[in-house]
Amino acid sequence: MILQILCILLLNKSSKTHEAFFTFYGNEVIGTINKGHNDFFYYFSLKETNKQLAEENSRLRYQLASNSIAPDSSIKKVLDSTLRDTLGRYRKYTFLPAKVVGNSITLQNNFLTLERGAAQGVQVGMSVVSPQGIVGVVVYVSDNFSMVMSALNRNSRVSAMMKKDNSAGSIEWNGESPYFLTLKNIGKGVKVVIGDTVVTSNYSANFPSNIIVGTIAGVTAVPSSNFYTLKVKASTNFATLQYVYLVKNIRYEEQKSLETKVQKTDD
Repeated sequence: MILQILCILLLNKSSKTHEAFFTFYGNEVIGTINKGHNDFFYYFSLKETNKQLAEENSRLRYQLASNSIAPDSSIKKVLDSTLRDTLGRYRKYTFLPAKVVGNSITLQNNFLTLERGAAQGVQVGMSVVSPQGIVGVVVYVSDNFSMVMSALNRNSRVSAMMKKDNSAGSIEWNGESPYFLTLKNIGKGVKVVIGDTVVTSNYSANFPSNIIVGTIAGVTAVPSSNFYTLKVKASTNFATLQYVYLVKNIRYEEQKSLETKVQKTDD
């Protein structure tokens, strides 16, 4: 074997043709080995890669103009530490990436557990979204974890609207398939077509408007009502959630406090 290898080396040095031959196939073998090595370590680095992508997406969401509003200075000017640009716009929503460490989709009332809590800025009432669409609302918080009422929960209610004409209704879940939600309170005067897009509405105190919910998959006209019951194919695949974003409405407490006072007055 040693003599054989020595002969190959001598032949490689003395002949340009053989040198090119051995160089070509040597590079092929080395390239194959390197590719296998890189693929092996890339697989085990996917967790860190996903974490980095979630953090980058969170930074990009901060820059969206739709998440900022212009200050009302008609009465007085207030120095606001959340000013974001020279136009005087300040941030209405903030985004925090979080890892999903617990999730159920087979129960009547499903919840998610996130590895981020009060010590990392999480508060009850914050909405939760994924790159695909809505996920749920934070209902319990500990120091380092938070519990999210999934949209796949019989008690979940999210204000939503038809994207094409802003007709508003309520997104609920009927406790059946984890792939479909139900949009209620859309009037029969609205022209609904299979495939129409459903997004969050301007009326939600938790969710920013125009977050994707899903697409219309079925239309049922309730005989004793003036409203449709619409079957919505959820844009979020709840079975595969790994990283999500916690969304905080800076004015959430003020809005909910005022709405609660009005409800008490009506009662």
